[in-house]
Amino acid sequence: MSQANPYVLVLYYSSHGTTKTLAYAIAQGIEDAGMMARIRTVPTVAPETTSSKPAIPDEGDLYCTMDDLKDCSGLALGSPTHFGNMAAPMKYFWDNTVTLWLAGNLQNKPASVFTATGSMHGGQETTLLTMMLPLLHHGMMIVGVPYAEPALNRTHRGGTPYGASHVSGALHDQPVNDDERELGVAQGRRLAISAKALAQANWTR
Repeated sequence: MSQANPYVLVLYYSSHGTTKTLAYAIAQGIEDAGMMARIRTVPTVAPETTSSKPAIPDEGDLYCTMDDLKDCSGLALGSPTHFGNMAAPMKYFWDNTVTLWLAGNLQNKPASVFTATGSMHGGQETTLLTMMLPLLHHGMMIVGVPYAEPALNRTHRGGTPYGASHVSGALHDQPVNDDERELGVAQGRRLAISAKALAQANWTR
């Protein structure tokens, strides 16, 4: 864990921009709670691996490195829903974190998840739950969104106790609404508060 400049990593992949919008709402909540948010994404993958993406994208957020992940104090992980699971670029990224798993670099750090779909019943909850699985294998501690958050009882589109979510519509032209954004901010704030508390915990036996 980075002691000098602790940060919560907001790691996302976004196909149409709405998962990215949620990522920035979560980052706002992290910084509202007095921690630094580091926003990173992952490159796309293709069935033909004849060429590789540049290490630095031409535009947008930087790609996440293993050091970004290893040194974080907490993690917010986001991906659009692809058939009830995280998108392939994010899955590919996590399939390459075995070295961090072997070293236990993410153990006892808090993590949360978020997603976006085109339809109301497009697999949001299964995506959120399955995104938790690699985090649990890494020894991370899952932070959700409690029903104490008014927007969770009020929302008619995105938003779950498993993590913030958004419904973008079949054409992905529906913007993140106020309730969805509010839940993202609340999730980031809760994650940052958890990261601060867990950083002070004594995990020795």
